[in-house]
Amino acid sequence: MKTWIFLLGTLVPAAATNVVFIMADDLGYMDVGFNNPATFYETPRLNGLAKESMRFTAAYAACPVCSPTRSSVMTGQYPARTRNTDYFGAPNEFQALPESYDPLKDGKFGGFRKFPLWPAPYLGRLPADQVTLAEAFKSKGYATLFAGKWHLGPEGSYPEDHGFDLNVGGIERGGPYGGDKYFSPYGNPKLPDGPKGEHLPDRLASEVAKFISANKEKPFFVSLSFYSVHTPLIGRADLVEKYKEKKRKLGLKASFTEDFPRKTRSVQEHAVYAAMVEAMDQAVGKVLDALESNGVAGETIVMFFSDNGGLATSEGSPTSNLPYRAGKGWAYEGGVREPLLVRWPGKAKSGSTCDVPVISTDFYPTLLEASGHDLAPAQHKDGTSFADLLQDPAAKHERAPLFWHYPHWGNQGGIPFSAVRDGDWKLIRFYWKKGTELYNLAKDPGEQHDLAKEEPEQVARLAKELDGFLKETGALLPEPNPKAAASFGKW
Repeated sequence: MKTWIFLLGTLVPAAATNVVFIMADDLGYMDVGFNNPATFYETPRLNGLAKESMRFTAAYAACPVCSPTRSSVMTGQYPARTRNTDYFGAPNEFQALPESYDPLKDGKFGGFRKFPLWPAPYLGRLPADQVTLAEAFKSKGYATLFAGKWHLGPEGSYPEDHGFDLNVGGIERGGPYGGDKYFSPYGNPKLPDGPKGEHLPDRLASEVAKFISANKEKPFFVSLSFYSVHTPLIGRADLVEKYKEKKRKLGLKASFTEDFPRKTRSVQEHAVYAAMVEAMDQAVGKVLDALESNGVAGETIVMFFSDNGGLATSEGSPTSNLPYRAGKGWAYEGGVREPLLVRWPGKAKSGSTCDVPVISTDFYPTLLEASGHDLAPAQHKDGTSFADLLQDPAAKHERAPLFWHYPHWGNQGGIPFSAVRDGDWKLIRFYWKKGTELYNLAKDPGEQHDLAKEEPEQVARLAKELDGFLKETGALLPEPNPKAAASFGKW
């Protein structure tokens, strides 16, 4: 929406009001050039955006897997509170079952029968009673578009059921598993097929560009949620060949390190994954170009983020998050620390950096405040606006400690856990095998030196904070399995 103010005989545009929120899928902190100049992957458009944005070095997803983080963005609440603690579609075999149900007797506990803990149940849809970020903007007169991966519930809980005027491609699937996957025909009921061979990230960007053009005279909120770079690992042939040659010239070879209970990739050299990263980067560029060509770039906030850490321990283990430990599905920094850029024209200093920790629950109040709106904090009760940091990264910013709660077995090898970060300290409470671990992230961002035994006072302080969080949110915990497979203890 172009709003003009008459000032000393000159027309000047008013403050930014539109919002474009871009979320990548499974993109690691170290996968992008603006965080890691030595990355194997090429991200020139994102690097350019970083030069016009504030870059956050300690931005976190609320969960190391996708659906919970996406829920936290849409609700401004921790997944523990909304019961959205695992990726939707994960085994959830005692959700909504009667109290009398005996999984051991009835034999319906599937893959959990051998596990030492039964994971907590979770709600496999975005709660209908939540006022989503999209609904908040829609109530302010915004046109709203969702494009890409939804993964927040089945039909009846699609984007159009939660405040989006248009839904392009958003269904219950966690990846592009229909049709020709990342290429048309897509086999997606919410995404009409394009010409055979059309590439999905480019198509999504084109849909966003079309929406921007159609709504440039009024305020709009766009959520572009790429399916990239989630599995299946499939790239454009031209880009795959480019990175195969780059890998050959650099003499790179795959390498892994041990990290119980999996191996973690330690070198970025996966040509297909690299092709997927660059294609997504090009699609981001198409959206940025559309803002410019339609004359609304100067009045549009752009935020770029990823839903969880890079996939480093499973499903092909296509990337490395080093120096951060592990990856998607894990409690460590490689699983939850994310790339975050915010371009706020006239407010956030171009090319600036902020080291203050923020988390995905914070996006809801931040985007509302930055675009000139408010909403009762009762909705985004776990989020704290960091609009003050965007205007001054040295501002005295007060928020509660950051929390995570993942009472599930990650299919990437992660163990059920809860965690808290307060200042430089991070405590992880594993519910099996590893116990409690404590790290000083300022001195040890790679989480290699567990200080739990050396710092009992810090452990006690953080454990108390974590216990308070779990109680206040009503977090559900995993339960002991009295008939776990004896062989599981050797895992």
